[in-house]
Parts: sequence; structure tokens; C-alpha cells
Amino acid sequence: MLNLQLPTDPRWVDIASMNLEDILVDHAYCEQKAASSCISLIVRYPNLDRLVDVLTPVVAEEWAHFERVMEQIRKRGFQFEKPRKDMYVVKLSEFIRKGGSKMAQLTEHLLMNALIEARSCERFKLLWKNIADAELQQFYYELMVSEAGHYVNFIDLAKHYHDPSEVDKRWKQWLAHEAKVLKGLEIRPDRMH
Repeated sequence: MLNLQLPTDPRWVDIASMNLEDILVDHAYCEQKAASSCISLIVRYPNLDRLVDVLTPVVAEEWAHFERVMEQIRKRGFQFEKPRKDMYVVKLSEFIRKGGSKMAQLTEHLLMNALIEARSCERFKLLWKNIADAELQQFYYELMVSEAGHYVNFIDLAKHYHDPSEVDKRWKQWLAHEAKVLKGLEIRPDRMH
């Protein structure tokens, strides 16, 4: 369903499991950024009713996820530290086509968001299936399901506002780029992506 071209290195989940504090802190910031990204799209395209109607509940869900991650951080006595640069997102954003119509720009941002949600979904599945902590297993299962829905939302919106065949073509390019990005990034113990 996710169509990711390169699966996450299997070592990532073991590294993440041994560095729960760092992973949870990074995850909290990822949820903040996901909510902010949706708010940004709503602010930039307030006249697109379907986009506003679809993304408004996504903002609420992402912020609720942030609150839930914060609860896990505090419950374990971890510290919510300063954010770290997310090189995965930085490298993805470099692929956004500059110029073009406002709707073409919207499509680029929707596809990038879909890709981030797809990768998050895949990572949450790995955590759900492999992490030893039963509470976090259930937590990541629930988030995996939610992120899959967000991924679908972004793809559907892109196809609603842009020619679906063009979206499919561009989506394949995004998937290929993301695989290259993932290959070039080191496995970090303190990163969700």
C-alpha cells in the first residue's frame, strides 16, 4: 500500500529500541512538524474547501499524537530536549519543484507530506512488531493506522487538485528520490526518520 521503494534497514528498530528517550523526543517533534505542515497548507490555500475540511482533523490528530508522545516521555522520566535537524525532511524538501502554478506547488507539498507519512507508518509498524515494551507496542500500532490514513489523505488531495495521471507520475519520482535519500542517511539512534 505504501509503495516505498526501499525498506528501512532492519538494524534501525534495534537501535531505536535501545535509545527510546532519543526516539520519543524526536518523534514528538515530528508530530509537531506534521501538525504545523497541515496548518501551513490550510493558511496558504484557505479557499480550497476540501483541503481545509480534510486537513483540519489531521491537525487535531497530529497534535493529539504529540500530546501522547509527551505523555510517554514524561511517564518514563525522560527529558524533552531541543529539536534536532531532520536531515530526512531537509533532503526531501530539496526535491520540491520550484515555480509553476500555485496548484503545482500544492501538489509538491502534498506528495512530500504523503511520503513522510508513509515512512512514519512503516517505522511505526517496525516498532509495533519488534519493540519489547507492550504499552509502546500498542501505542505504535495505533499511530501506524493513523499515519496510513494521513498518507491516503495527502495522495487523494493531490489527485483531487491536479491531474491524477500527472500525480501518479510525479509520485513515482518522489518515491525514487526518497529511496536515494534513505540510502544516503546514516542510521541514527536519535532519529525517527
